[in-house]
Amino acid sequence: MQPKQLLIALFICIGFWSCKEDDKKTQTEDLQTFVEPEPVKEFGFVLEDYIVKRDTIRRGDSFGEILERNHIGYPRIFNIAEKAKDSFDIRKLQVGKPYTLLCTNDSLQTPECFIYQPNSIDYVVIKFTDSIEAYKGKKPISLVQKEASGIVMNNLSETMESQGLPYQLINDMSDIYAWTIDFFRLQKGDRFKIIYKQRFIEDSIYAGIESIDAAYFQHKDESFYAFNFMVDSTKNIADYFDENTKSLRRTFLKAPVQFSRISSRYNLNRRIAYYGYKLRPHKGTDFAAPIGTPILATANGTVTESTRRGGNGKYVKIKHNGTYSTQYLHMQKQKVKKGEFVKQGDVIGWVGMTGNTGGPHVCYRFWKNGKQVDPFKEKLPAAESIPDSLKTQYIDFIKPLKSHLDQIQFEDQTIEISTEENVLTSKIQ
Repeated sequence: MQPKQLLIALFICIGFWSCKEDDKKTQTEDLQTFVEPEPVKEFGFVLEDYIVKRDTIRRGDSFGEILERNHIGYPRIFNIAEKAKDSFDIRKLQVGKPYTLLCTNDSLQTPECFIYQPNSIDYVVIKFTDSIEAYKGKKPISLVQKEASGIVMNNLSETMESQGLPYQLINDMSDIYAWTIDFFRLQKGDRFKIIYKQRFIEDSIYAGIESIDAAYFQHKDESFYAFNFMVDSTKNIADYFDENTKSLRRTFLKAPVQFSRISSRYNLNRRIAYYGYKLRPHKGTDFAAPIGTPILATANGTVTESTRRGGNGKYVKIKHNGTYSTQYLHMQKQKVKKGEFVKQGDVIGWVGMTGNTGGPHVCYRFWKNGKQVDPFKEKLPAAESIPDSLKTQYIDFIKPLKSHLDQIQFEDQTIEISTEENVLTSKIQ
C-alpha cells in the first residue's frame, strides 16, 4: 500500500473510532439524563402494585359489609375482625371518614388490605393476606414557620379573618393572653405580631397550627410579649412567658369556652319572675355558646364525676387540688370519664341543653374548700414562672425570637417566610 493510501485509511479509521466514541458518549449521556420516577407510595405501600379503591364510610356501612361487597365471605371477615380487635375496634368507623382498599392487581381484584382514616393525619391498617396484621400509623408532617401582623380596626377575630388567617390561630392567641388582655374590650389601633408553625401533610395538605412560637400584642399603648418555652422536656410541658420570665397564665382559665359571652353571673340574691320572684340563688356562671362548642378544663386536675343528674343534666366535675374543684353543667356529651387526669385547656365535653336550661350554655361552678364561690371575685394564684435553673437558658432562647418579632412590620397581610432557615424540613412520624 502506498504511503498516501495508508494515510487516507488511517484518517478513516480515526474518524470511525471518534464517531463510535461520540455515539457511546451520547448514549451514556442519554442514560444519565433519564431518571426513573419514584413509585407513588402512601400508607407505606407502593400503590402501583395494587388496584386501589377509595370511598367514604356511608350511613349503615360496617367493616363486614364493606368487605362483603368486595367478595370476602363472612367467616373470613369474622376471623379478620377478631385478629384486629386488639389494635382497632372496627365498630368505631365513622360516617364520612375515608377508607382505602388495596386489591390484587388482577381480574379478581381481591382485597388484601383495608386502611381507615379517622382524621387527615392518623390511619389504621388492617392487612389480611397470608396472615392478619393490624397497626396504626401517621402520615409524614412537615412544619413551615410563618409570621403575621395586623392592626385591630374592629375586633381581633375580624382583623385576622380578613387576612385569611386560620381560625385556630385566633383561638390560640386568646388562650395565650387570656389573663393579660380582655379580647372583648380591644381598642381600635391595638396591634399584634405572631410567629407560628403550620402543619402540612406530605408537604402539600394543610393540617392546622402546630404552635405559636412567639407573639406580641400592643394594647392601650402597653406591650405584651409571649414566648413558648419547654420547661419540662421529660413530661413535654411547655408554656408561655414574657420577656422577664414571668408566666402569662393563671392556674385557672377565665372561661371554659372560647369566644363566649356571660349570660348569667354568680348571684346569691337572684330572683326570677317565673318563680314568683322568690329567692333562687345562682351559684354558677353561665357562658352562652352554640350547641357542640368544646368545653375546656380550666385547670389541671382529676375527673371526680362524669354523669347525668337531675337539673344539672350531663356534667363533669374536676378536683384540681385540696382547695379547688370545678363543675361544668348541661353538656351535650362528656368526653372524659371518672378517674381521668386532664390538663388545662383539654376538651372535656361539648355545650348542650341537658337538664334545666332555657338555651345552650355551660354553667360553670367553682368550688373552694367545698363551698361554691364566684371565681371572678377570687384572687387566684398565678402559674409558676421560669425555674431559676432555666432562666439563663430561657433568655438565650428568646433573644432571636424577640429580635424577629421586633423586625416584623405591621401589615394587613400574612407574610410567608420562604428562607431555607425558616422552613422546617424535619418530619414528625
